[in-house]
Amino acid sequence: MWRRADLVIPFILKTPFPIVSPRLLMKRTLTTMDTMHHSSTFLLPTVPENQRPSLTYALVVLNHNLPRFTPLLWKHAQLRLCADGGANRVYDEIPLLFPQEETSVVRRRYKPDIIKGDLDSIRPEVHDFYTRLGTRIVDKTHDQDSTDLHKCIACIRDFAPVSDKSNLCILVAGALGGRFDHEMGNVNVICHFSSLRVILLSDDNLIHLLPRTHRHEIHIQASVEGPHCGLIPIGTPSKSSTTTGLRWDLNNTEMEFGGLVSTSNMVKGETVTVQSDCNLLWTISLKKLW
Repeated sequence: MWRRADLVIPFILKTPFPIVSPRLLMKRTLTTMDTMHHSSTFLLPTVPENQRPSLTYALVVLNHNLPRFTPLLWKHAQLRLCADGGANRVYDEIPLLFPQEETSVVRRRYKPDIIKGDLDSIRPEVHDFYTRLGTRIVDKTHDQDSTDLHKCIACIRDFAPVSDKSNLCILVAGALGGRFDHEMGNVNVICHFSSLRVILLSDDNLIHLLPRTHRHEIHIQASVEGPHCGLIPIGTPSKSSTTTGLRWDLNNTEMEFGGLVSTSNMVKGETVTVQSDCNLLWTISLKKLW
């Protein structure tokens, strides 16, 4: 939102410069922004050479139904964490995705690196099983002011060896569906860690933040996602949002809760561009291919 201090007021400054409207100032600012690229190549069984991203993936598993493509996320990730009861989900549900294999073999193969949280949901036998396999268990019972997802993302952020986290992408499985307050808590976490790439995933869709500090290019993987999508202002209303590549594009459009939000939109090409004066949530449907 534009503040009066952001504007040039000639009669106060006694200069001949004209007053510039907030929308024009925003347009000029956006043209000089760095572009942030987004792609769901982590959902492809095999990533083509010319599409291979330079991202380093980490995976967080939450205590909700696991997406059917969780093993694919696991394969892409270099660090795998379970948020408390998410360990139960890995222990119980991953073996169901491999019915031809022995349960014990699958469980040993899908061993999380870290289990972190207040540990009020993980079952004792699951705790003991992964402890014997060498998983690091981090008890944060003393911290009741942040969610288990928040704790895990903070751990990944601190674990990453470089100060520049722009190439780090955190995938969160089981983040959508179930209790609405849990979903909103997860959305709040990605807003809190707005400088990190964090993608919330379920069987049906994904959500991630488009920070207002960048122009965004979203490269659509049509074989696994779309066409339904949406753009939702989060934190503050948007006075100006512009897109290309959507069936119903925005053109310096105002969006806010209680007014217009871009839901039930559709992608119509290989690339969607977005620029806005406020943070937006991008969501797109996922195809049931797995």
